[in-house]
Amino acid sequence: MKKIGILILAVAFVSMSFVSLTSEVESKLKVDVTNSSIKWKGYKPIGSHHGTIALLNGELKMRGAKLKGGFFKVDMLSLKDADNSKKLEGHLKSKDFFEVEVFPIATFEIAGSENKDGKTYIFGEMTIKDITKEMTIPAIVTENNGTITLTTETFKINRAEFNIKYKSKSFFNNLKEKFINDQFDLQATIVANKKK
Repeated sequence: MKKIGILILAVAFVSMSFVSLTSEVESKLKVDVTNSSIKWKGYKPIGSHHGTIALLNGELKMRGAKLKGGFFKVDMLSLKDADNSKKLEGHLKSKDFFEVEVFPIATFEIAGSENKDGKTYIFGEMTIKDITKEMTIPAIVTENNGTITLTTETFKINRAEFNIKYKSKSFFNNLKEKFINDQFDLQATIVANKKK
């Protein structure tokens, strides 16, 4: 009788485990590049510049409501200045900065995420100019009728870590007030839809 009771409990446990697993099926969502955006802002002692960069493509992997993986590809050729300065855009695309003719795509590979205090902390690897660095980005992830919106907080990128040397205090000691900050801001809003 005791053995039968143990057997029933074991079957019930396996059944509950199966239900738990099947209720959180992994899904892949294609990034809607038209409705997604990336904003940047760079700083120097006497002011700042800001603008946008477009996504090329991307994918989010979800398990239930949890972000499990994915990737974004950024079209560096699309880099725009908000004031429409072609001179600045050309300089940022040149060898002094992002060298977009040689490195036209930047990427972020999502390794996973952790939910804490209402925020999602996305961790993964960012690659700019073929240099890859680990990064954690705080964000809010929401779902509405099968559409996932991932909205990051404004986060910092240190360009010196990606060998972008122009007027950087990390590489030059005699710049005085003619330097450009190593850190620049990024903020992304990523919209993704379930694949049909």
